[in-house]
Order: sequence, then structure tokens, then C-alpha cells
Amino acid sequence: MTALSPAPAAAPWLPDLGDGRYRNPVIHADYSDPDVVRVGDDYWMTASSFSHVPGLPLLHSRDLVNWTLTGHALARLVPEDVFRTPQHGKGVWAPAIRHHAGKYWVYYPDPDFGLYMITAADPRGPWSAPVLVQGGQGLIDPCPLWDDDSRVWLIHAWAKSRSGINNVLTLLRLSADGTRVEEDHGIVINGDLFPGYSTLEGPKLYRRNGWYYVFAPAGGVGTGWQSVFRARDLRGPYEERIVLVQGSTPVNGPHQGALVDTPVGEWWFLHFQDKPAYGRIVHLQPVVWQDDWPLMGTGVITGDAKGEPVPVHLKPSLPTQPIVAPATTDEFDGAQLAPQWQWQANPGTGWHSLTARPGSLRLYAQPGPRPGNLYDAPHLLMQKFPAPEFTVTATLDFAPKADGDSAGLIVFGCDYAWLGLQCRNGRTALVLAICREAAGGNAQEEHEFPLPAGSRPLQLRVTVRAGGLCQFACSTDGKTFTPASPLFTATAGRWVGAKVGLFAAGAPGASADFGWLRLA
Repeated sequence: MTALSPAPAAAPWLPDLGDGRYRNPVIHADYSDPDVVRVGDDYWMTASSFSHVPGLPLLHSRDLVNWTLTGHALARLVPEDVFRTPQHGKGVWAPAIRHHAGKYWVYYPDPDFGLYMITAADPRGPWSAPVLVQGGQGLIDPCPLWDDDSRVWLIHAWAKSRSGINNVLTLLRLSADGTRVEEDHGIVINGDLFPGYSTLEGPKLYRRNGWYYVFAPAGGVGTGWQSVFRARDLRGPYEERIVLVQGSTPVNGPHQGALVDTPVGEWWFLHFQDKPAYGRIVHLQPVVWQDDWPLMGTGVITGDAKGEPVPVHLKPSLPTQPIVAPATTDEFDGAQLAPQWQWQANPGTGWHSLTARPGSLRLYAQPGPRPGNLYDAPHLLMQKFPAPEFTVTATLDFAPKADGDSAGLIVFGCDYAWLGLQCRNGRTALVLAICREAAGGNAQEEHEFPLPAGSRPLQLRVTVRAGGLCQFACSTDGKTFTPASPLFTATAGRWVGAKVGLFAAGAPGASADFGWLRLA
């Protein structure tokens, strides 16, 4: 085998070009269905999190370009018994975040149970327990609006997979405290009435200059566009205009996001692009208003109603901020898990410790539902892909107890692969395991390599190249890394991008210590 040289030092994806401009995406990570609210000088973003725990990420920015991940609003998913095991593609779909009466409000859907609401005085928490505002299957993508007459409204879309209908938006009037439905006004926008429309969803409600606006995408996640509807009355009738399309750009399906303003009166739109293994990454478009219609992206310059995404643009007219990106590297020297980490389901007690070996993360091995397969394992600890190309390196000390016990570094989607240590016939082996959904997804294809001689802990590495091509490697000295073959191509999961992370699986009593995980 040929030795690989150490990975070069590199930063995660940074959108701030440092010269007054930014490049898109402003977050090259899977923050699907982003919604944003401005409160004073602060912008707060949340996004879909599906069945990953904790859920409802909260990101902060003061310039709409440089974002930090501060935490999550949903510590555990409900119903608790359902989300003890992975529910791929289910859970928390597109949320909305708003600020009203001194509180932050997040309304979010679970397509199998209904529409929920949580609140907090501070977005950093604590957040209230979820309240089920409207139960039922297929209700998705809720967004509230507090009107000038103190009435509370909520618009939502429908998932055909659960309800049998879609391409329509429904309007509800809520109680004054926003916790229950008082009146159902039915369908207020019917996509079937507009030529070429399909999968109208993700609505966001706004009010400006005497108009009510519904910003909503249509046409499908990977191929659609952003539409805007307006009316003088929330109940309609609505006019329609398509305002953002892919056009001649490489940004497919540019839609679903948030309209925000700045203190000096600029307007901006944050939306996602579906980029298979990388998930739904976040773009920022300039917005201007013309005849009370928004022009986005290149439409700001050309005056075209159908703007296209901009690759590079002047930053918003906001105070200069430090150049940052959501965290990835973790030295495991904190009192609790850093916010970039998520489990595959509600975690059990005793799955991990940051004090058993101070300065390290100890994962206690957990049995999986299927021997030799991690696809439905709830105890995988992972984070999002953060850039088109990157390298992750982690250290591993492993104490197996029985044959089959394993621990390592994993890249996970509908297909997954991991490099790590496994107990085989009473000895510890270095193993690269690959599991492909297309091949049945029932068992791992495993490749064993000689365990390198030398000092411990072992360093495990995966280098991700364009298109999600992954090269795993290991080292005992942190200088020379030996590759493990074959190469693996990361794939998306169910409505989410691929993730990278750590695991320990097997008999009770086994454990793995990870000294750090570094991303460059």
C-alpha cells in the first residue's frame, strides 16, 4: 500500500471573501428549509432536522454571511417512544421562527403527528416543551403571523405521502396564545390553478405596505423555483409571480427560505439548494422591491421578475463581523457535547461521557438492531458535511469485550462506510466496512488490513473530495497515513445530506475513547 502525506491545513468553507463581498453558499452544510428572523441587530436561523437529535438547530449571525451554531431548540423528539429508534426521513420537517411579545416562537411539523409549537425568551434556551397545535397526518411547513388586529394566523402545506393531497396551502386562525386552532379557513392558495405548478409547499407569511405575502416554493426540491403570492386579504384572492429560478446557473431548485430586512432597509432572501451528498445548503440573495413585488438575485440588477442566484455579491450593509463558520472540530474538552453533534434518535443514558477520561469522548458500545449493520443504529454520533472538500481526522483507543465489537470513524447516508477497529476471534483488527442500500443494505462488506505497529492511539482519517468521494486512511504517528481501499462515494440519506462521525457498537462493557476530531 502507498502511504499518503498528511492532509494540508485548510479551513472549512468560508463565504466571507474578506473584501466586502461574499460567495454562495453562505453555509455549505445541510441546514434544510432554513427560516430566519431578525431581532434588533441579531439574525437567528433554524432549519429542518428530521429524526436527528437534538433537533431544530439555532444559528446566529449579525451580517447574514458569517454564521455560528449556538445550539438546538428541541432537546428530544416527541413522541418519545417513537424516536427511541431512527426514523429516517421522518421527524422535524420545515419549521418557522418568529419573535413576538418578547418571545421567540418556533412552529414545526411532524408529518406523521401534526403541527407543534415551542417558545423561549432567549433563543439560546431554555425552550418550552412542544405543544401539539393541530394533530393529523400530512400537515407540514407551518408559518405563523400575528396581525395588527391581534389575530394569530398559521399557513401550512400538505405532504401527499401522508394525506393524499399536496400543491395546496391551508390557512388556520389560532387562539390568542397560539396553541390551538380556532378556525380552519381551508385552502387559500391552490397550485393546481397555476400553469405548471406542482408540489407547492414551504409557505412563509409576511405583511408589507398593506399587502399580505406568501413566499412558497414549487416544482420540487431539486428542480423547482421560488414563487410569491400577494393579496390585500389573508384569505385571498392571491396574485402570483415566480421570482427566483435556476436559469443559466448551476444552482438547481433555488427555493424555500426566509425574507429578512436590515436596520437600514435592505432586503435579503436566504434559501436552499439541494446538493445530494452535501444536503440542502444555504444561499443568500439580494432583494429589492418594485411595484410591491420582490426582485431577487440577478433580478435586482436587471429588473427581471425571475431572478437567478448570484455566485458572488456585495455583503449586506451591516457592521463588519469576524469571519466564522459553524463549528466542526472538537477537542472534547468541554463539559457537554458541542452543538455540531447529533444522534440518530433520542439518546439513552450512559451512551457517552466527557469525564470518564478527561479530554476525550468515551462512547460506550451499544448493541444494534441488526448484527453487522449500522443503518438503524441510534447511537451513531455525527455531524454535517461542512464543505465541498475536507478532511476529518480522529484518534481512537478501543477496549472491546467480545467478537464483533467495533468502533471507528463513519460516513453515513443511505450508503455508509466506516474505518475502525473490530474484535475478531479474540484479536483486534483494522477494518473498512461498506454497506450499500442498492445491494440490499442488510450486511456490511468488510475489508481487513494489517493493524499498523506503533504507538497508540490510532489516528483515523477520511478525506472527502468533490462529489463526496471518500478515501479512508489510518496512522499511528499522525504523519504518515496509509490508505484503506476501496474508495467510497458518500450518498444522501432520507431528505438529508451525508454525515460524518463516530461510533462504538457491540456488547455491554466495551468502550471507545476518541481524543479529538479535527476537520480541515
